[in-house]
Amino acid sequence: MSVLSTLLLLCNTLLLCWIDSTLPLQEDMAPLEVEFHSLDFRNTLHWKHHPSAPKDLQYSVQYKIYGEKQWSEARHCQAISDFQCDLSQETSDPREWYYARVQAIFSNGLSTWAISKRFNPQWDTIFSPPKIKMNVTEQGIVVQFRPPRSPVHGQKNTRLSVTKLQKLIFRIYLIHNDVEEESYETSGCSKKITIQALSPQTAYCLQAVTVTPHSGRESARGPSTCVTTL
Repeated sequence: MSVLSTLLLLCNTLLLCWIDSTLPLQEDMAPLEVEFHSLDFRNTLHWKHHPSAPKDLQYSVQYKIYGEKQWSEARHCQAISDFQCDLSQETSDPREWYYARVQAIFSNGLSTWAISKRFNPQWDTIFSPPKIKMNVTEQGIVVQFRPPRSPVHGQKNTRLSVTKLQKLIFRIYLIHNDVEEESYETSGCSKKITIQALSPQTAYCLQAVTVTPHSGRESARGPSTCVTTL
């Protein structure tokens, strides 16, 4: 962060503290429907503008782990005009439970804080379908899965696969003549399956999904990919 950015943030913080200490908080300006939306562990807080509030509001966001007393500022989401804040890094431990809250800032004061429901990345995130690569052999169709990536970075500063944060199952639906025939899924840590006992020189289409084992929740299906057996 540059010196100028630091000074601006400090001035803004001091201004908010002065406003907070001299004017009452207004409940009818508070944001509405504050909630987390999470896809592949990209944890984004969303809210809506209060219909009674002026249109030129700014917002500040704070977060904390369940059980903690102190709230922490989301430094990149102070005095913003957006209706969302990406808190993926602040909520990167999938085992923890989190809260977040939003406060509206207007020309002559602040709103009351609007607090989200308790959020747990491991239970509340939804997943994208995996990408698949297929290879036709004499044994059948070999399917390799590429899991979606999370926004969380590992030691080499590369984005981690969601399977590093959550145990998942990948399922393939086998379709022939527009009729779903069978489904196959990975077991353990495997990211590859071989579909055998198929009719020779026959066209099959496959669609992949990601399954969360503890809930049985299934992602949307990926695009249909078709091959012809040998």
